[in-house]
Amino acid sequence: MELKVENLHKSFDGQEVLHGISFSIQSGKALGLLGRNGAGKTTTIRILMDVFKANEGTIFIDGKPFHPSEYKIGYMPEERGMYPKKRVDEQLIYFAQLRGIKKAEAKKEAQRWLDRLHIKEYEHRKLETLSKGNQQKIQLIQTLICNPDIVILDEPFSGLDPVNSQLLKDVVKDLIQEGKLVIFSSHQMSYVEEFCEDILIINKGEVALQGNLHDIKKEYGYNRLVLNISKYTPMQMRALCTAELKDIVDIYEERKDCFILELKSGHTKLELLNTLVGLQLNIEKFMEYEPTLTDIFVLKAGDHA
Repeated sequence: MELKVENLHKSFDGQEVLHGISFSIQSGKALGLLGRNGAGKTTTIRILMDVFKANEGTIFIDGKPFHPSEYKIGYMPEERGMYPKKRVDEQLIYFAQLRGIKKAEAKKEAQRWLDRLHIKEYEHRKLETLSKGNQQKIQLIQTLICNPDIVILDEPFSGLDPVNSQLLKDVVKDLIQEGKLVIFSSHQMSYVEEFCEDILIINKGEVALQGNLHDIKKEYGYNRLVLNISKYTPMQMRALCTAELKDIVDIYEERKDCFILELKSGHTKLELLNTLVGLQLNIEKFMEYEPTLTDIFVLKAGDHA
């Protein structure tokens, strides 16, 4: 399956909050949907789920108009929506039945997921008596109990310890391998880097950046190198770059443990390395720069963007 979103616009009370959002996602891949609070991520998700109607734009699945009612959608919102004073098993079955699952099948699936996530002992407990992490896992079961075609996860790792995070990682990886359409939204960039081949960064209702994450990292790291000289202070590093190396590189960024340099046009990393060796410097770190997703996000969605 391929879900394709084209030119989404949405306004509230005459103020436009989405200004032509377009992206696509294929089965067996996860799309990292990123943006600061208020950027338009949740509005985009709600349009996909037919909670909001777009003022303009189209959504297709496999080239045909997308009607959410014809597909099973599992949505795990950032703001959780289950009943704290109800028993875990009762509400899992209830939510499954609301989505068209027969009661016997709902019971079977609830048991399977409770076992898988190691929380079967809590099935008869009220949700509010569980830890935050275990409540999170119950919310995940509610999202997946209908075996959805499209899975939308908004901050799914919030409140999880490392052991439970690993359990959830395994679930997300299985969903991708099973060919689900997965949209993954999080401010925890390490998880996005782990799961998502493609990313979409929304900033102030517009697409700030989208594409294959590996290709984006290569592009943003192009002609940039990481350099540190043993026992050199930042002032000495700065002096080196603006004196002996000034014809070869510019300083792209200063960091606590290194400098990131950008090669000037017509110069190569081998030329830079030979120059450093010729100066008889004790090179501690010299490598190609690969930005993290956090670096890219700050660049494209920060206050200066």
